[in-house]
Amino acid sequence: MRRELSPITFEQAAAGLAAVAAEGEAVRIRGGGTKLGWGAVAPEPKVELHTTALNRIVEHNVGDLTAVVEAGVPLARLQSELAAEGQMLALDPPLGGRSGKATIGGVVATADSGPLRHRYGTPRDLILGTTVALSDGTIARAGGRVIKNVAGYDLAKLLAGSFGTLGIILSVNVRLHPLPLATATALGASTDPEVLAAAVIALSGAPLELEALDVAWRADRGGVLARVAGAEAESRAKRVAELMRTAALDQVDVVSDDDSLWARQRAGQRSPKRALVRIAARPSELPAVLRSAQAAGGTLVGRATLGSSFVEVDPDAVTRLRGALPAGAVSVILDAPATLRETLEPWGLQNGRALELMRRIKDRFDPARACNPGVFVGGI
Repeated sequence: MRRELSPITFEQAAAGLAAVAAEGEAVRIRGGGTKLGWGAVAPEPKVELHTTALNRIVEHNVGDLTAVVEAGVPLARLQSELAAEGQMLALDPPLGGRSGKATIGGVVATADSGPLRHRYGTPRDLILGTTVALSDGTIARAGGRVIKNVAGYDLAKLLAGSFGTLGIILSVNVRLHPLPLATATALGASTDPEVLAAAVIALSGAPLELEALDVAWRADRGGVLARVAGAEAESRAKRVAELMRTAALDQVDVVSDDDSLWARQRAGQRSPKRALVRIAARPSELPAVLRSAQAAGGTLVGRATLGSSFVEVDPDAVTRLRGALPAGAVSVILDAPATLRETLEPWGLQNGRALELMRRIKDRFDPARACNPGVFVGGI
């Protein structure tokens, strides 16, 4: 029978983790539970530690555009409270369906992001500092609460994307941005992956200050979506649309009420019924990635200039998709049935210097191997 821990203080979380480690057991660290199916299939732990009771927005420094947030705070709630002051945390991953359960700790631990990554980056780019509990009971702090703080080892960047395998993220200090006054999106389409890629290159090289630049592909046809923000958003989007026409895209349009367009892009980053594969490739290889998705019968959304794509396919087509990708592309299976994640290596990386380095970091931070063992790359 699994034991559940729900600490309400940092000290309780650290003591609970240390006690489990001392018993030689493993603990599953859980936030809102929206991404529990990601990573390798690990043995069921006897202890599950929930961070959802660590749910305070400790500080919101409006003038400094910073905040200190405990790990269990739902991202949707945080964004709502920041919006009341005209600010936002520039992270827009899927929030966990209508429930909006995705927590800030879980978003950081999985390095999850959305279309705003084009301009603002990933969680590791927006974290100024962090507090973490290690398996020996230590509560470690790194970074600071101001944007220009550069002192010390950047533990926050190390924890971002570690899938809870190094310790329990207890809180994060984050950089904020002003909430846009208005947004508008220019979009254009093509059946030719080369035309889509050429349009992306043209837009990325123009002085447009885009909030997001995404690509989508479905049923042998793709599109480019470019979002601008500010008081003159619609007029600026019209200029973007003219560039799209020059780049040979068709069905070019401007949408000022554009929230539903970007909600659909974010929705394409989850697949509760099929399989979802995240692909990292050189931006110049976008046409090849689009063709790979098409050949596997998949649909795609992605960050056009960053080489990051999400492809939804049937589970039995994942191997075909991976085989069609350009050389050097890295694919990670995210959403998928457990049987598929047991059969295929989810991370697409099984050996090499990078994996050896990750194992050494795991040994340094969690020598007891108590934190989410077996979930990350190479069984870490």
